[in-house]
Order: sequence, then structure tokens, then C-alpha cells
Amino acid sequence: MSAMFTEVDLRQMASLGITESQALEQIKIFQKSTAFARLAKPCTLGDGIANISPGEMERYVQLHRDAELKGRFVKFVPASGAATRMFQSLLKVCNRDDLLQYDLVRELAEKGDIACREVVRFVEGIRSFAFFEDLAESMARDDLVLESLMEMGQFRQVLLYLLTEQGLNYACRPKGLLKFHRYSNECRTATEEHLVEAAHYARTGNGVCRIHFTVSPEHKEDFERFCNSVKPSYEERWGVRYEISFSCQKPSTSTIAVDAANRPVRDGDGRLVFRPGGHGSLLENLNDLGGDLVYIKNIDNLTPDHLKGPTFLWKKILGGCLVDMEERTHSSLRRLKRGASPDALAEAEQVAFGMLRISIPQGYRQWPPAEKRAFLGGKLNRPIRVCGVVRNSGEPGGAPFWVEDQKAGYSIQIVEKAQVDFDSPGQSEIWMSSTHFNPVDLVCALRDYEGDLFDLKSYTNPEAVFISNKSRHGECLKALELPGLWNGSMADWITMIVEVPAITFNPVKTVLDLLRPEHMQEAS
Repeated sequence: MSAMFTEVDLRQMASLGITESQALEQIKIFQKSTAFARLAKPCTLGDGIANISPGEMERYVQLHRDAELKGRFVKFVPASGAATRMFQSLLKVCNRDDLLQYDLVRELAEKGDIACREVVRFVEGIRSFAFFEDLAESMARDDLVLESLMEMGQFRQVLLYLLTEQGLNYACRPKGLLKFHRYSNECRTATEEHLVEAAHYARTGNGVCRIHFTVSPEHKEDFERFCNSVKPSYEERWGVRYEISFSCQKPSTSTIAVDAANRPVRDGDGRLVFRPGGHGSLLENLNDLGGDLVYIKNIDNLTPDHLKGPTFLWKKILGGCLVDMEERTHSSLRRLKRGASPDALAEAEQVAFGMLRISIPQGYRQWPPAEKRAFLGGKLNRPIRVCGVVRNSGEPGGAPFWVEDQKAGYSIQIVEKAQVDFDSPGQSEIWMSSTHFNPVDLVCALRDYEGDLFDLKSYTNPEAVFISNKSRHGECLKALELPGLWNGSMADWITMIVEVPAITFNPVKTVLDLLRPEHMQEAS
């Protein structure tokens, strides 16, 4: 046993499914300097990003349709996040005892106070939110009239009923169960909008739609209860039968916290402090899903019905593109399995070096056929992902780049800002020259050419972790996030990047995003 851990520590780790060696490896990562990605250049149209032609669109839509009818698609929605960040400005103002009068909030907003400015925008647009009637009903149960309070400038009480257990408790509920969109005869939550989407591009020939949500343990029952209540009406409306499943982040994906000296942090009872491993932890959930072709899309990236058409079309295009890539790589692998004939090698080389832009190793042309066959087989027999990207509009998040690796050459990766060393010459300029943004709109093939599931944990870059500084009870600690699901956790996948229209990316990061035209009901 390491002198760093006690028998009690080992029992605590065992209860989480974490081994001593895993904890020690995590501490070693803290002790090392951060392993930054080495950006070579941004992916651009024609150089790492594909621009799909109209002819290809038609073919991909048909390939998608054929695979859809066979029941190959499932939709995977990360939905574990609470909505707290959506309401940060509202919470900040609501918690200030010196801001009880709306006139003062407006005055500070005019002087440039960002939080107050957002509260004013919220108040002015409150009747447009899909949750307005629920909020009014919640307040009416306590004999309060929302409209009257608004007229009197009693905004703080309104916010309390929206954000806390006093009313709707929206600041503590998961995003997936918040009402996002208003229609003429209903209001829908984010979860309901994903059910609608699934019915249009992920249904089998006999009308089954499979959709999987990753949720927090404390919200799992709420999600199950809600989906059971709304499922029948959507099944009747769209002529489908939903198979909805849920999973939670595994405790074994939690990571140990350390102090500034890289020593394990302990709580008041002397127990080790572990923190959630970030969205990279969801690789375990995806691995356990047992899917074939899997769409991945965040819970908060949605549009109302009148803008869904482009989303449906491009989901089908991305899905068809994936099917095409899978068929070509699997065909090459089956030929390679039969031997290293010149024709088999030529076909595999065209797929690997031509279509997939895999780096040609130094001296490859002089290798014997058997060695070429082994190399090509290893490069082609991997999970596949097709990622939709949109033109860069300044949104925070990852982007597609050509990344240099001393062993593997150059590869296409989705890179997050935290993975870039901005103190290194040229890296900042390369990052800033990126033309496209990653909206987390991808579809994945999880089975090999013989139909067996890949072990997705074998295709990650374990060094592509994020180390962040946190505060706990006034003391600083360092937290470790696992490689992100769509960057480090998929670093060794076969990757194709495709440009998609900006209208397919409509995230809701703050409550005010719901007031954007893309989230409002179509004018009649």
C-alpha cells in the first residue's frame, strides 16, 4: 500500500470503484506539466472540413434512410447538467439585499452593470418565456398576482418564485425539464423537443425511436416520471413508439482533488475529496450503451418546430455520410483480412490516405506488404465519428484543428481552448485563425467490421485532461477533468468534419437565449 493512502482511504476508493493505482496515476498527472495539444493549423473548407455537394446530400439522405429503417440509429443526449448557470445573473442580483427596488436595478443597468442589465432584459421579456404561465400559477397558490407584482416593480419576489423552492425552483432543476419553447397550444421542455427530433431521423422501419439520456442521480426519477407522462401523446402524434433509457455518471469516473502541493485534499472528517470527472466521464455511458450508429447532441441545442427542417435534413446527411465511411472502411478491412494483395492494399490506402487523410508514415512505401497490411488494418479498424461544425461566430467552445503528434503525425481533432498553450509561440495565432466552431453535433459508428462493439476506452488520449483551480471552504484545490467526450476521449477515432448551416446550432446557455428569434414562436 502506498504511504499516501490509509486502509480507510482504500475502502473509500473501492466503494467508488476506483483503484489505488488509478488515484496515483491521477496525482502524477497533477505533478506533470499540462500536456497541451500541438496545433499545426486550423481545419478549413477543403482542408479538413468537407463541404457536401447537392448530389452527395441526396445520396447521404438515402443511405441514412436505409440504415434508419434497419433500426441502426439511437440518439444519445447528455442531460445531467443543472440549470444553475442559466440563471447566474438573476441569482446574483436576487442575492443582493441592496437591490430591492427595480428602479435601482434599471439605474445600474444603464451604468453598465451586466447582471442588472440581464435582469432588466429578463423582466421586459418575461411574458414571452414558455414558463410564464407556470410561474404565475405557482405564485397564485400563495395568493400573489404576478402581473401586479411586475407593475409595482416587485421583481425580487418574482425571481424567488422562479429560481428557488419557494416556486418553480428552476435554478436547481436540470435543463432538460425546463420549458424552452412556446407554441399556440402547448409549451415544451428541452426533453420533449428531443423526442420530437428523434421521431424525424432516428426511427426504425416499424416506428421505434430509441433515445438515451445521461442524467444526474438526483434527477433520474424526475426524468423517468416526466417522460412516462408525456410519451403517450408524442407517440400518438408522430406514429412512433419510444424506447427511452437513462444512465448516470459512474462514481468510478470521479477524480481525486489535490492542493497546491499536489497532496490529496481531505474533508472535515478526514475523507479524500473526489470530484466529478467532467463530460469525458460519459464515455463510459456511451461504451455501455451497446449502440450501432449513435447521434450525440447536447440537451440545450434546440429550435422550435418552424426551424427544425434544416436540423432534420443535416442530421440525415451526417448519418448518411457516416454510413458511407463505415461501408468503405469495412469493405477495405474485409479485403485486408483475406490477404495483402496489391488490390487490397491499394483500396485500403485510398481510404486511409485519401478519404480519411491519415498521415503516411516515413518510409511506408518501402515496407513489406504484411507490414503495410498490419498498419492499415490498425488505422481503419477504429470507431468512426462525423462531426458537424458551423462557421465561427465567437461562441465559446472547441474547434477543429490539424494536431501534430510526434508518433502518429497529423490528425484532425476537436480541440478545447484549455488544451492550448497560449504562451507557446504561434499557438495563439493558430487558435485565433480558426474558421469553424464545434457545436457538439455528431454521429458515431461504434462497431467494427465484424459487427463487434469497440471498447471505446482504448481509443482515448489519457493526457488530454483539463486541470482547473477550484475553491473549497476558502482553500484552493486543483481538480482534474477526464478527456472531453468529443475531444480527448475520441482522439484516436476515425474523424470526418462536415460544415453544417448555422441555423442548426441554437444553444441555450443563459435564460436570455430563449428570447432570441431562433427560440421564439413563428409570427402568425
